[in-house]
Amino acid sequence: MASTHSPAGPATQLLDGPTVLPPLGDEVARHRMPRQARTGGPLLGVTAMAASLGATGFAAAGPAAAAPLPAAPVTTPDAATEDSTELTLSADPGLALAARIQQQADGQRTAAEETARVVAAQEAEAKRAAQQAEARAETERTAVTLPVAGYTLTAHYGQAGSYWSHLHTGLDFAAPTGTPAVAVAAGTVTSAGWAGAYGYRVVLTLPDGTELWYCHLSAITTTAGPVTPGTQLGRVGATGNVTGPHLHLEVRPAAGAPIDPLPWLHARGLQP
Repeated sequence: MASTHSPAGPATQLLDGPTVLPPLGDEVARHRMPRQARTGGPLLGVTAMAASLGATGFAAAGPAAAAPLPAAPVTTPDAATEDSTELTLSADPGLALAARIQQQADGQRTAAEETARVVAAQEAEAKRAAQQAEARAETERTAVTLPVAGYTLTAHYGQAGSYWSHLHTGLDFAAPTGTPAVAVAAGTVTSAGWAGAYGYRVVLTLPDGTELWYCHLSAITTTAGPVTPGTQLGRVGATGNVTGPHLHLEVRPAAGAPIDPLPWLHARGLQP
């Protein structure tokens, strides 16, 4: 007879005949996975993943690789030298100090050169002004002009007449009373005043010592001192021994005896 035993735990049925295992049902089949053979399949999968990732990476890097590289900055020799100098100075404080001292020295030298240039220009201008002044003075010394304007020559040197006790000693320029009588050349007024038969007279002494006498004036306007050509000395009049208004001009070299004024004027380019 068959007997049963029921221990605490899962029930186990003991049979007198051969043990028969129950068939594996769907429940057991669901919990069992078929064993895969150890072949090259997994390696092929890894290779495929790597190839896929590589293709993706190349695809992603394609546009970037195709884009042109940015142009390298162009560095001129001067800029490269300046950059190198700055790096050297920043690395060596002693060189930086020397560079600053040199820069200050260069600035001072530039300022000194500019000052010298300005001084030289001023000296050149002063020299040019002095030369121009000397030229003007020379022109004034050598310039000449006729003693009156709007005149008529009425009596010449050496002419005889009842109006003079001797021969005529000068050249007469007849002109209206008040006509300006001017310096023929540069000189110095050494005398001015009443002179008897000459009436009011002005004596102009030239640098070579020649005296010019302006006689019969109605007025004296310059009484003393240096004058330039054309300076008004007085006005034409009829004072002294005269018959009408005129300027009596005498030329006396070295303050001596009178000479003919006409050739003397001609020798200086004047044509009365």
